[in-house]
Amino acid sequence: MKPRHNIYIDADTSAELEALAARPGTSKSAIIGDALRHYLRHRGANALDEALRIRLDRLSRESALVRRDIDVLTESLAFFVRLYLTFNAHTPVPDKATQAVANERYQKFIEQVGRQIAGGRKSFESDETEAEQ
Repeated sequence: MKPRHNIYIDADTSAELEALAARPGTSKSAIIGDALRHYLRHRGANALDEALRIRLDRLSRESALVRRDIDVLTESLAFFVRLYLTFNAHTPVPDKATQAVANERYQKFIEQVGRQIAGGRKSFESDETEAEQ
């Protein structure tokens, strides 16, 4: 047996309910039951929207981190190519002194990439672009 509920609705809503219930195969109880089920299901949608918002915010932050990492890699490659083409037209056979110079250049390379990233400048931008900024 179904539980009985008494509700009060305004006259306009009551008239609309009467018009819908006048159609064959429908009843006021069925219409109200369907409307309540729909309302209760979609009320929970706010919680789902909140969960999706949190997830999308996290994905946006992760995407920004990935973008930052790509910028670091691109900057490193651009700076390395510039240094390589500038200083190393011909590389002698490596010895201890050459390896020490190479290690020192590598440390300077890392420092320069860090400065470029921190300063927001990019090595692969043209000089005209840098002058406009």
